[in-house]
Amino acid sequence: MILDHQGTFCIIPTGNRSGKFKLHLRTPGPVGDFYKLLKYRCQGRKFMKDARTFVLLKIPSTGLYYTPMINPGQIWNKYLSTAGGKGNRDAASSRLLQEKLSHYLDIVEVNIAHQISLRSEAFFHAMTSQHELQDYLRKTSQAVKLLREKIAQIDKVMCEGSLRVLRLSLTRNNCIKAYNKLKLMATVHQTQPTVQLLLSTSEFVGALDLIATTQEVLQQELQGIHSFRHLGSQLCELEKLIDKMMIAEFSTYARNDLNRPLEDDCQILEEERLVSLVFGLLKQRKLNFYEIYGDEMIITAKNIIKQCVVNTVSQIEEIDTEVVVKLADQMRMMNFPQWFDLLKNIFSKFTIFLKRIKATLNTIRSVVFLVLDKNQKTRDLEDTLQKNSKDSTVDTEVAYLTHEGMFISDAFSEGDLPPVAADTTSQRNASPNSEPCSSDSVSEPECTTDSSSSKEQTSSSVTAGAVEMMISDDMKLTDLELVRLANNIQELLYNASDICHDRSVKFLMARAKDGFLEKLNSNEFVTLSRLMEGFILDTEQICGRKSMSLRGALQSQANRFVNRFHEERKTKLSLLLDNERWKQAEVPAEFQDLVDSVSDGRISLPEKKPAATEERKPAEFLIVEGQKYATVGTVLLLIRIILEYCQCVDNIPSITTDMLTRLSDLLKYFNSRSCQLVLGAGALQVVGLKTITTKNLALSSRCLQLIVHYIPIIRAHFEARLQPKQYSMLRHFDHITKDYHDHVAEISAKLVAIMDSLFDKLLSKYEVKAPVPSACFRNICKQMAKMHEAIYDLLPEEQTQMLFLRINASYKLHLKRQLAHLNVVNDGGPLNGLVTSDVAFYTGNLQALKGLNNLDLNMAEIWEQKR
Repeated sequence: MILDHQGTFCIIPTGNRSGKFKLHLRTPGPVGDFYKLLKYRCQGRKFMKDARTFVLLKIPSTGLYYTPMINPGQIWNKYLSTAGGKGNRDAASSRLLQEKLSHYLDIVEVNIAHQISLRSEAFFHAMTSQHELQDYLRKTSQAVKLLREKIAQIDKVMCEGSLRVLRLSLTRNNCIKAYNKLKLMATVHQTQPTVQLLLSTSEFVGALDLIATTQEVLQQELQGIHSFRHLGSQLCELEKLIDKMMIAEFSTYARNDLNRPLEDDCQILEEERLVSLVFGLLKQRKLNFYEIYGDEMIITAKNIIKQCVVNTVSQIEEIDTEVVVKLADQMRMMNFPQWFDLLKNIFSKFTIFLKRIKATLNTIRSVVFLVLDKNQKTRDLEDTLQKNSKDSTVDTEVAYLTHEGMFISDAFSEGDLPPVAADTTSQRNASPNSEPCSSDSVSEPECTTDSSSSKEQTSSSVTAGAVEMMISDDMKLTDLELVRLANNIQELLYNASDICHDRSVKFLMARAKDGFLEKLNSNEFVTLSRLMEGFILDTEQICGRKSMSLRGALQSQANRFVNRFHEERKTKLSLLLDNERWKQAEVPAEFQDLVDSVSDGRISLPEKKPAATEERKPAEFLIVEGQKYATVGTVLLLIRIILEYCQCVDNIPSITTDMLTRLSDLLKYFNSRSCQLVLGAGALQVVGLKTITTKNLALSSRCLQLIVHYIPIIRAHFEARLQPKQYSMLRHFDHITKDYHDHVAEISAKLVAIMDSLFDKLLSKYEVKAPVPSACFRNICKQMAKMHEAIYDLLPEEQTQMLFLRINASYKLHLKRQLAHLNVVNDGGPLNGLVTSDVAFYTGNLQALKGLNNLDLNMAEIWEQKR
């Protein structure tokens, strides 16, 4: 017996040597000699066939062999070929095996017969019961036949009519549904032509609403209809086409709106069209449409400047456009009045441009806020309805369907439909007695769209009611998206202001390349600054936010102007001081008028008056608030320069801090330079003066006092124009005032020092002897008179008295020292009498001077006090 890999088989020889074998399934039991012979003959043998080697393997715990590669017949033929010499013995073994197998077959048959004999009684009982069963079946068949006949009669008499009524009613309802469905299909079939018609009139919102309604009907009520299998995709493609058309239409609208002639008219261009476009774009969630408007703003701003330059250049005959081709070069050939008029025209155009942009963007924002308000109202309404209708939804639906003539069972059968589909179906179901609509009638969604679009066309202005009609419930925009869009639109208005300012800055920089702006005089720059400040304020008022580019450019030019302004005036002051001979100058009438205008509480340069028939003569002194000031020409011009600084601050407020710093520098420069020239005697080399006289010193002191008089007024002027956080800069004026007072004190000390050196020189040679008055005292009185004559007309009487008191104190000190040296005491002796006579002569002469008659000289201090 040999087993292969596909199953267990038994190879049994037939008893002849023809090479034929019978193949039987393996059965339990002993194998016999065949197994032993095969085992004995084939164990460990290798059989060769077709140049392949096959090995017989032994099955564990069975004693059998198998090969996984060949079938049993091949192995048996191989065995016969190798064992051909022993055929007789093999034939005997085969016969023995066949006899054993036959024996086993007989045993099986005997066992089967025995089992049948054991169950013979049950077999015969079953045969007997079969006749009884046939009788029962025959009686049952007759009873069933009779019952069927009775039921047929009952059905004919009692049920057939009622069921026929029910069947016809259901058929009628089905026909109505089919008719409504066909009518709906006819309406849907007209969707594409209707959309094309709406698009031809730019009714994008109506077209989108119709497409949305049709898509909803296709998905709910006409789902699965073969003829409309491609309509949904076609509508989607049509919707994409509408998106592109709306974007192109909005781009065209923005271009037309911004490129209109810039006149005073700031009305919105085709407001209804704009609102329709915005609603359509919002419906399609095209929330970046405002970027298109922003791009058009940039292009239009460039074109505005270009067109203004072209128009201005064409009116100037001096500019040959054939020779000078570039617009920038043509613009640089203009003089200041021409260029200023051009800039003024550009600013006016930009102002109208921004007003139009603001009106358009406000309309767009109002649409966005209306949609936002609609969303909030819809959400509140849904919440209210959801709370009120939770418990009564099913009862209301059943009652409504019963009222319409449908059975309750039908109502529950239609409960599987979606809510929207069920509502639409119920609305389109006609009553039994109503006439069906004609095939030519327009469907309900189409009628709604046409009516809404016609109302929009006939309305003269976009009212809130019309806008509410355009807002559909399928705008699935969140509140956050709408608020962000509104903020972006507002930011676009700010960007418009920035664009105008940036283009204006580029225009200014193009003109400033050749240093044109730096060469402007004060009046021209002030005029330019006022124009730019006015434009900046106008744009801030329109857009509601400050734009810093133009303000920064103005500040940059103002800084250059301030530097040039200051350097020019400082250079001018330096030249004046270097040529100043420090002699009292006459005061022209215009300078007196200038000082009088400041005395009235305002700091400004008076307007030039027309030349009078009789010219006013210049005055000897400058009258300031009732006080006489003797001054030099440099100081008169310095006062005018100071007022120019103050007026420049009024004209250009942005340069207040810079002007304050520069003015402080100018005042410090005048103080230090005048000190060098007068006290430092620099005027001897610079101007060529022979000596610095007391008159020069007194005049310098009075000039300084005049400047000090105006410092508080200048400080108050700047303080009113500074921010509170900038008040710390006012300390510069405090330092300058202190420096000027110190300078005046140094001049007074210098005058005293001059007399002190004279006293020291004269009194050191004084001798107490006749004649009286002595020559020394005559000389001293002569020098005192000269001093008084030099300063009396220059300094106020109070300052003159104070100065002479200090000089008298110096005189008493030197006289006291000389008397002590001469041992002259106040003892009433002859020497004492001579000294008393000289002192009386000195006192009489000094008090005889103008303004010094009441001066308390206290000459008793010249004597040493007795201890």
